[in-house]
Amino acid sequence: MENNDDLLAVEKYLPDRPVRFYPSVESTQDIARQWLREGAEAGSVVIADEQIKGRGRKGRIWHNPPGVAIAMSVILRPLAKTLPQITMLGALTIYDMLRELGAEDVTIKWPNDVRLNGRKVSGVLPEAAWDGAKLRGVALGMGINVRADFTDTELAETAISIEPALGHPVDRAEICAILLRRVDFWSMRLGTPEVFDNWKVRLDTLGQQVTIGDVSGVAASVDREGALLVRQADGEQVRVLAGDVALG
Repeated sequence: MENNDDLLAVEKYLPDRPVRFYPSVESTQDIARQWLREGAEAGSVVIADEQIKGRGRKGRIWHNPPGVAIAMSVILRPLAKTLPQITMLGALTIYDMLRELGAEDVTIKWPNDVRLNGRKVSGVLPEAAWDGAKLRGVALGMGINVRADFTDTELAETAISIEPALGHPVDRAEICAILLRRVDFWSMRLGTPEVFDNWKVRLDTLGQQVTIGDVSGVAASVDREGALLVRQADGEQVRVLAGDVALG
């Protein structure tokens, strides 16, 4: 599947947005958090072709080789009371991008794993920066598989990339532009029911049997803070704020 996209061209799509592009970095999140502390405006973005030490939940580290994925961190300046919606914003942004590209089978696995054809296509990591009790801002990290090949790997049944799923090449610079438009769209709606309601209706986890650490039961619902409400076999309902979900 031939593709001649040029991620460097992303800046032509974003003429009015502060952009820092790097051929290779350890972590876009580290750069974004430092830029945030230096006073970067909301919407500023760090993009890398290769990310050597990308961060995920629970401190997981991974390597995005050049040419196969999108590694992006967007600086947000939200009100502290809207922080629970930032992870929803990240998932909705990627969901919308995939739908705009023409993907049909797109869902969100609680809390923010976007799935394409039932397999994970992206990761979202929001990291807040504080000055004492005052929120300085958030670095919203997004990693998206574009043309990574998971065939014959241990992730073959659980991970997917955009191009194999769609069956044609996509331009990573254009994808970045779509993502940032959707970040702006949802950022303007932070703190409103619209963010929560759209995130909730796209979850594929509700109604399923789940295991999260020591908690096991049926994913009954989610609350406005984004917590998963799990109904255990004895009828007790447990509120889970975060964790890796095993379905079934």
